[in-house]
Amino acid sequence: MAKAIQLQSVITCPQCGFQKEETMPTDSCQYFYECEACNARLKPLPGDCCVYCSYATVKCPPIQAGNSCCGY
Repeated sequence: MAKAIQLQSVITCPQCGFQKEETMPTDSCQYFYECEACNARLKPLPGDCCVYCSYATVKCPPIQAGNSCCGY
């Protein structure tokens, strides 16, 4: 049986440590994310497809499903 895809993930700003639970998009990658505490503009680390794969508690939905994400 397939594992359920989680859509909620807690993203942590590497600049200030602020954390926020967000709902991940299922139809696209989120390449940029702006921290609402310090206004840092986050982008994925090298080798990751989106900010959730780099800075959040749960990887993005395509990666969870075992697929490549947005062509990466």
